[in-house]
Amino acid sequence: MPPPNAARRRALATAATELVVAQGLHGLTHRSVDRQAGVPAGTTSNYFPSRDALLVAVAEQLVERHHEDMHRQTEQARGGRRRRGTLAEAVDLIAGSLWHAATAERDRYLAIFELQGELRRRPELAGTLGALVARAAQDTAAYHREYQLPIPPAAVPTLQALYGGALLALLAVPPEQVSREAARSYAVAMIHGVRH
Repeated sequence: MPPPNAARRRALATAATELVVAQGLHGLTHRSVDRQAGVPAGTTSNYFPSRDALLVAVAEQLVERHHEDMHRQTEQARGGRRRRGTLAEAVDLIAGSLWHAATAERDRYLAIFELQGELRRRPELAGTLGALVARAAQDTAAYHREYQLPIPPAAVPTLQALYGGALLALLAVPPEQVSREAARSYAVAMIHGVRH
């Protein structure tokens, strides 16, 4: 049997992710991924033998894209400068990330929440989801170190939980009602507390 083709595997994971974002989890089948990727029938099942494996690949790709977004937004905000960040800058970055996620990437983040619900209903995937959450915490802590943001690593899991709750609240209203002010108020509360 030939060695697996990493580029093909990634292309199939991308096609699966696009399907979940556009149609939700009900549209995710091996055949639908084959069609989306434009590959012969049966190709996806060769790389992802079960639907669970396909769900994990989508989860991994969505987490990866979130971190790419965060990195890109921070690079733009800082203009490539490497200096110690401030709490005010952390608020700005989180507010910008929440706004971007709830508007420009709304469908993708709705897919993330749908996927989280599915994975939590499937106990056999709980370990994989837990590993993804742990990796996301490590990546976020490393990201904070890289940009010298004054957020201690021990606070990252709490910050992630608060970010997820704030984003879910923004996604729960119609898109036209999502405001920058709401995103900023959540970011301020996340960094300074609700009394600030």
